[in-house]
Amino acid sequence: MIGTRKLIVALAFPLALSGCVTGAEYSRKEAGFTSVANKTAIVTAKETVWIQNRNQARSAAVQVTSLLAQTKPLDVETAVQIALLNNKGLQAAYADLGDSAADAWQSTMFLNPTVAVGLTGIGTPGLEAFKTVEGAVVTNILALATKKRDIEIADTRFRQAQLNAAVRTLQLAADTRRAWINAVAAWENVGQLQRAQATADAASELAQKLGETGAMTKGAQAREHVFVAELAGETAKARLAARLTKEELTRLMGLWGSDLDYQVPNSLPSLPRAVVKRDTIEAEALRNRIDLQVAKLELEATARSYGLTEATRYVTDLEILTGLETEREIEDGDKKVDTTGFAELEFAIPIFDTGKARMRKAELGYMRAANELAEKAVNVRSEARSAYEAYRSNYDIARHYRNSVVPLRTKVEEESLLTYNGMISNTFELLTDTRDKINSILLSVNAKRDFWLAEADLAPAIYGGGATKASAETEVAAASESSAGGGH
Repeated sequence: MIGTRKLIVALAFPLALSGCVTGAEYSRKEAGFTSVANKTAIVTAKETVWIQNRNQARSAAVQVTSLLAQTKPLDVETAVQIALLNNKGLQAAYADLGDSAADAWQSTMFLNPTVAVGLTGIGTPGLEAFKTVEGAVVTNILALATKKRDIEIADTRFRQAQLNAAVRTLQLAADTRRAWINAVAAWENVGQLQRAQATADAASELAQKLGETGAMTKGAQAREHVFVAELAGETAKARLAARLTKEELTRLMGLWGSDLDYQVPNSLPSLPRAVVKRDTIEAEALRNRIDLQVAKLELEATARSYGLTEATRYVTDLEILTGLETEREIEDGDKKVDTTGFAELEFAIPIFDTGKARMRKAELGYMRAANELAEKAVNVRSEARSAYEAYRSNYDIARHYRNSVVPLRTKVEEESLLTYNGMISNTFELLTDTRDKINSILLSVNAKRDFWLAEADLAPAIYGGGATKASAETEVAAASESSAGGGH
């Protein structure tokens, strides 16, 4: 009787121990998302949601529709907010966070014990049905011994998943901001080219009339006509580029159907009066870069895994088998029942595999994570310096075009008009000066676009979420943007 009681205690041991660990933090449907939302809100000042049911999806769709209806043309802040609410790829990233929470939750649970039941002596004459009943429960003792470390590793991975979700959110916000800047600049260039087209058409028409009177040679006429033809091709290319950049913005915002009717402004905002000084941008980046924090957690998780490998170097599988055996037999016509308990310990003897290979792999994994973290820190510093250098330099370049190049071209055009009115210069000299002014304006628009793109890259350089390869390569190839009216 005493032995049976001890056996019951042994069987209950793993089940009782499992009650000491709780996975309540990981079992919530939005586990970890509050941290993601708070981190990203500090940088973007925008709301983000994790949509997990129809009601949440319907609410987000209503909010997106309202934002599109209220903001015409669409400004950059509204575009970013719509993307954070409506981008399905971001929701997929949040699902990865849910997977990590489920893994962490699973780590708090113990392996289910294996139960075995056996019958012997079935059909033996003189017995009712069987001679011996055996029942056993197999529990992995090694899993119990390493449970705490397993949970710690899973929790580290869960924290990594939160940071990765935050990085993905910041990346979407930055990509949307860049796409909006590119789209608006593209349509602004289209407008400038359309104005140049009007000037070229006038010159071509005049050349044709002068040619009819014999005042202009056919070669001179051809030069004016070919300029019009080339400019028409450039305008068509610019209009295509503008449509494609707007489509990129549309994809990032997750819009389709009737929502495609939104319009963007006809021109980018003017340059600010001065740039923002960021003398400590390297320190800010090292302190705030979320992807650097992910790398630190990777090193932490690798270190914990290394410790676990070291702890289980020799014994990779340790199981205890406990159970009861009931035997019935007939002796001198009397039925006798005898119940006994038993326990067995099973483990692998490290004769051939002493764990050296696994330890070596664990050591290499740790060194890999340490070097990747060091490289990341160096890159973060460099990226921060580069972002600020691009911001400052592009501001100076854009201001140079605005304050020097365009005013000088305007002055040249004005003087050409005066000499033309005084019959000192001819019509084609005037038209040439006008075309040169428009080209300078196009360069000024592109310089202004480059400044706003550099300004948009400052936050990712400090907090993370830099441009993806696709978005980094997306530049407005030709010239593009809108003419008058309410936008495009």
